[in-house]
Amino acid sequence: MSQAPGARPSPPSVYHERQRLELCAVHALNNVLQQQLFSQEAADEICKRLAPDSRLNPHRSLLGTGNYDVNVIMAALQGLGLAAVWWDRRRPLSQLALPQVLGLILNLPSPVSLGLLSLPLRRRHWVALRQVEGIYYNLDSKLRAPEALGGEDGVRAFLAAALTQGLCEVLLVVTKEVEEKGSWLRTD
Repeated sequence: MSQAPGARPSPPSVYHERQRLELCAVHALNNVLQQQLFSQEAADEICKRLAPDSRLNPHRSLLGTGNYDVNVIMAALQGLGLAAVWWDRRRPLSQLALPQVLGLILNLPSPVSLGLLSLPLRRRHWVALRQVEGIYYNLDSKLRAPEALGGEDGVRAFLAAALTQGLCEVLLVVTKEVEEKGSWLRTD
């Protein structure tokens, strides 16, 4: 089907879950995978598998509202035949072979507030970045809508800014084959 002359192509459909409770890890997983594959219940089951004999599960919030740790994200991806590779922040971002990476999950410091009152506390927040139809998007569940970052230069600039702020961790979501070959890293 052809478009009318002068018509702009419609933007790609980008899956984006919004923040609920402390479920940013679940939202980051679903956003990076571009579909709803995980729920709070599924993440809680992973927590139970990770610490089956623990009364107070160390992989989630004591209140049962989420706040899942990196082990839950890694186990969820492994269950799908994927892997999470920790990016060594000492490496130049030019060594990151983005075409080999399915998406990225960042763990960032996030301010805490009560209504309009900002508290001098920092919590951790999981954020997904993903390429859809040639454009990288910031799929932070705290955003109203996905934020276009552009091509590889745009996502590298976003990552550089996040990493220079400190306390940012980056996970590369890759296939098992890419993990085993190490092809997420440029060696040239």
